[in-house]
Amino acid sequence: MPENNLKGSSFPEKLAKPAVRALEGAGYFSLEQLAGASEAELLELHGMGPNAMAKLRKAMADRGLTFKV
Repeated sequence: MPENNLKGSSFPEKLAKPAVRALEGAGYFSLEQLAGASEAELLELHGMGPNAMAKLRKAMADRGLTFKV
């Protein structure tokens, strides 16, 4: 599955652009970096919502990663 996004990040291609911009704006460019953040922290970012979190959760699980508790 190809991955994109705006500035060379490695988020799932199906992730909406507002969510990608929110993550990149906060300094996250890979799923591995997201493992250091909690879901609550990410949901505070403008552009992140339940749909984006579900896609990230699945993509991370597919790579054996989880969010910080």
